[in-house]
Parts: sequence; structure tokens; C-alpha cells
Amino acid sequence: MKGVARRLKQDDNVNTDYVISGRYKFSIEDPKELARHIFEDIDPKFASRVKEGDFIVAGENFGCGSSREQAPQSIKAAGIKAVIAKSFARIFYRNAFNIGLCLIECDTDQINEGDSLEINLEKNRLKNITKNSLLPIRPIPPVMKKLLSDGGVIEHFKKYGGFKFDS
Repeated sequence: MKGVARRLKQDDNVNTDYVISGRYKFSIEDPKELARHIFEDIDPKFASRVKEGDFIVAGENFGCGSSREQAPQSIKAAGIKAVIAKSFARIFYRNAFNIGLCLIECDTDQINEGDSLEINLEKNRLKNITKNSLLPIRPIPPVMKKLLSDGGVIEHFKKYGGFKFDS
């Protein structure tokens, strides 16, 4: 995967209400419409800077707060290819993979806004093309990789009629 880094103004503890404000969660059902409002409360112009295939880059504990699926859904609907952070809240992590949104855990201190990045899930590394540097990433479990390749849990079920994972 290749894309451009989009850094958040708030780096650590980005909660799901920052991803998509509660004022939209209950009044807008279309994920594409929700995507137009991502991170509006911490960076009102964030959604307008995002291009298809970009990566969100953040710090520790990304996705803390409520467990509503609108947060990862709106990120995915915005065309974000992956979220790269030092760590993720557990329920956000699960919800993201359930809908086929890739999450990458690594040290993000040396990634700046606008850096060109390449992620290699097989080699467990992230290349910062702009800075010509390599960062190790935490390996994604095979089950989660399978869900990503299938587009999430629902698409996986449609494809196989239930859970099917090679051992």
C-alpha cells in the first residue's frame, strides 16, 4: 500500500467522538456523508485535505471512547487506506478490522504531514519514501489479514458462508 501521511493536530488519545462528532452519528446514516465530517472538532479542514488512498497518522491510544462503528466506517468511507498509530483502543481495533479498515501499529514520531509512505504487510515494515527510512510495524495476525483481504467480516461471511481461515 502506498499513500500520503495525514497527521492529526491532536496526536494521542484521539477518541471516536473526535473521529466523528456525536452530532452527526445519530442524524447521518450514509458513511460517505459522515466521511465529510471526520475530525471536524479537532481540525475543521481535515476532511477536505484527505485524498483517496491516504493514511491517517497518530500517536497512542487511537480510537478510545465509544464503541460505535461509525468511527471506523467514516474513516474508511473517506478513502483512508490505513490508520497508522503507536497503539489503538481494543474495541476500535476490532471494529476497524471487522469492516476491513487496516490498522498499523508502529512508532509514528518520524512521520510528518505529507510524507509519502509505503506499507508492506508481508515484511512487517513501513517505508517513509520521503525520508528514505524504514520502520518496523507490529505484525497483523493472519486472521485479521484475511478479514482485510475479504473486505471485513460481512464480506468474508458472504464469500465463505461462515468463518473460513487456513491454519
